[in-house]
Amino acid sequence: MNSHKGKLYLIPTRLGDNPPLEVLPISIKKIIEHVNFYIVENEKTARRFIKRVSPGKSQSKLKLSVLNKYTTEGEQNTFLNPCLEGESIGLLSEAGCPAIADPGSDIVSLAHQMNVKVVPLVGPSSILLALMASGMNGQSFTFNGYLPIDKNERKSRLKTLERLSFEQNQSQIFIETPYRNMKMLEDLAKVLHPETRVCVACDLTLPSEFIKTLPAKDWKHNKEDFHKRPAIFIIQKD
Repeated sequence: MNSHKGKLYLIPTRLGDNPPLEVLPISIKKIIEHVNFYIVENEKTARRFIKRVSPGKSQSKLKLSVLNKYTTEGEQNTFLNPCLEGESIGLLSEAGCPAIADPGSDIVSLAHQMNVKVVPLVGPSSILLALMASGMNGQSFTFNGYLPIDKNERKSRLKTLERLSFEQNQSQIFIETPYRNMKMLEDLAKVLHPETRVCVACDLTLPSEFIKTLPAKDWKHNKEDFHKRPAIFIIQKD
């Protein structure tokens, strides 16, 4: 076995279908050009992304392991074996940064257990871009993932997040399935205190990007359509 282990590169991708090098640094291209082993969510989209970043790279040399809800723990535990033979591996996200509101953290944890060097690469995170542009507290914030679907549970959760935001002076960040975005915005306008600030950040880095922070009461008059558009929601009660 090669005593010199390969590295695990955490490779961000685009948040939409824009040219990769408009939003990704040249360092991503350099890594992709010399790495042939990848852990991905979807083989087809991963191959398409790699080809967009490095058109001259041989697709036949790529060795992709698929990490999704059907992957067994036994399979997952073998994914980093090439690193033990000196081969570096890229952990590739479908959108944004690996392991941040995205599968992959188990692979990163495994890398630490195996003493494989983890190298996070620079790329767009919709969560951080939204927070940067929201005007809300960037010193203290929480990402809450998806909120409950049940109407009463969601109302209770929104009230809890609003209270935590006020008590801890903390931005509360969450996401929604894109086809339920408009319902989420409707609930925010109804449930929250009228003056609680609400930011909606949609289609980040894309030509159709929309980012606005308004009091909850003003979102009742919203004319923007967020249906089926990837969005981040942030609230803060002052």
